[in-house]
Amino acid sequence: MNLSTWLPFALVCLLGAMSPGPSLATVIRNTVIGSRSHGIATGVSHAFGIGVYALLSVTGLVILIQEAPIIFRVLTWVGAIYLLWLGWQGVTAKKGLIAQNESQISTLQISSAARDGLAISLLNPKISAFFVALFSQFVDQATNLLNSSIMVATPMLIDGLWYSLIAIFVSQKFLLKQLRKYGVWVDRAIGILLILIALRVFFNDPLI
Repeated sequence: MNLSTWLPFALVCLLGAMSPGPSLATVIRNTVIGSRSHGIATGVSHAFGIGVYALLSVTGLVILIQEAPIIFRVLTWVGAIYLLWLGWQGVTAKKGLIAQNESQISTLQISSAARDGLAISLLNPKISAFFVALFSQFVDQATNLLNSSIMVATPMLIDGLWYSLIAIFVSQKFLLKQLRKYGVWVDRAIGILLILIALRVFFNDPLI
């Protein structure tokens, strides 16, 4: 894959990573609840999930999933339910998890933060649709192992770097102080956003 082909491919991957949604909300949430390390762990594990979808797209397995509507629909429902669970946690937080003092920081484990990031990416069928659309434009470049590896590594690295930068930015002391000060409202706002995204999945399902 030459540079003139890779650049537009990488740009589309970057725009996809930058688009607001449950992934961004989860990285911000875990950064503020826990720490910069929690946010980066969420972002890195999310990137791993992106890499899985990219690999499936290159090998054509995502196309097979899309041709089995029941599998795609079940995956959509599971992802929506997970978003509802995360959203409900934020909406029902009485004190606001992110309003805690530095000495009373959340018990959120790094492993739990990583689990959130991985689940958000793997349980979002829209990501598979994105990669099918993206890779269909560049599928002629996957002519050998090197090019295929580049097509898998590029979105994974861009996604991981982007969300790591988000975690670093959000964890800055001044911004973090303000977020913790109004933590309960931030929790509720992010929770409502996640619930709305999940409900949209159900409302757009033709079987419901």
